[in-house]
Amino acid sequence: MDIKTTSNLPGIDRKQFLKWIGLSSLYAAMPLSGFSRETSALSESAAFDPETIKNVFDLENRARLVLGTDAMNYLNGGADDLRTVEVNSGAFQKIQIRARRLIDVRNIDTKIDLFGETLDYPVLLSPVGFQQLFHPLGEIATAKAAGALNFKMIISSVSNHSVTEIVRQSGISPWFQLYPSPDRNVTKNLLEQAEVAGCTVCALTVDTPVVGNRENSGPNLLKLIESGEMRMGNFDGILPKGMSFTDPGMTWDMIAWLKANSSMKIVLKGIVTREDAALAKEYGADGIIVSNHGGRQLESNRATIDCLPEIVEEINGEMPVLIDGGIRRGTDIFKALAMGAQAVCIGRPYCWGLGAFGQPGVELALEILKNELIRNMQLAGTVSIPGISSSFIERP
Repeated sequence: MDIKTTSNLPGIDRKQFLKWIGLSSLYAAMPLSGFSRETSALSESAAFDPETIKNVFDLENRARLVLGTDAMNYLNGGADDLRTVEVNSGAFQKIQIRARRLIDVRNIDTKIDLFGETLDYPVLLSPVGFQQLFHPLGEIATAKAAGALNFKMIISSVSNHSVTEIVRQSGISPWFQLYPSPDRNVTKNLLEQAEVAGCTVCALTVDTPVVGNRENSGPNLLKLIESGEMRMGNFDGILPKGMSFTDPGMTWDMIAWLKANSSMKIVLKGIVTREDAALAKEYGADGIIVSNHGGRQLESNRATIDCLPEIVEEINGEMPVLIDGGIRRGTDIFKALAMGAQAVCIGRPYCWGLGAFGQPGVELALEILKNELIRNMQLAGTVSIPGISSSFIERP
């Protein structure tokens, strides 16, 4: 595997970049011409040996060696004191699985139907921006991995590569995550790019009227973005200098505007309460992703898996409900499905793979979670995703 590939990300002065981003050890991953991926902790020539990786935490450890502390702080970081980041994962440990016995589990079906499309697995790749911070090929490597294993990817508005480039180089059929600019002409341009690229679903992020208090590296990254030195491929040539890519004035009327300006299904990413789930139905949303932005926005101390039951109850099967946040094991996926989610979305685990090994690392992360889910379905005694019901779990 060649991990020396560099991108053609233009216009970045090395010293200025490192000063702004505040990531002194990120030289190992910078998508800049002339930057080496070699660190003192681990040579880039180290062989890719999947046998040494047993779980996504092994990928995290490897990524930490490759990327360095500062880059990992950005990837793993969150708002304030990181309590919400921690409870997202910790809350899964409180849920117990009630396994059934003497079931023929030789043939396991992991397929699901979502918005008229059959997916091989109930796992989607969450939108993660600025992936060239973790590997020179960034979203291109991730998309190729998703395509190779037939996983659905949600492309971020703030991807380094544009949705057009990502689809052209990978051949995938993705969803598109939208940060709406205050200038609706900019937003309409984003929607048009996504539709022309073949996106059928728009995941409108609703938990980011402003950027959360990300003390690890958020402010420095924001300065870099605002300076124009960090490329946001989807916004090339359409975002006026100094304009935010988030809109603090957005209201529920945005759903109607999106439907009037796009043919994509509209999924709201960031719903965490029954009340907002009811409003999502009222205003005509097509789906929900229960999400707290991986703990990167409000320090709510409330895990997404704890938010899920009231939303599933309120929606009552009228639209798909997905969930992200803290999913690290096949058992986590199983529990979320048992609690009523149609599918789950993962972010940090595949980015750990990206940082560790590029495209093969992303593929490995997805294979690990897929195999864990299949094994856990066999051990719990269910052979299909629709068969994973609430009877399989117990919450103390």
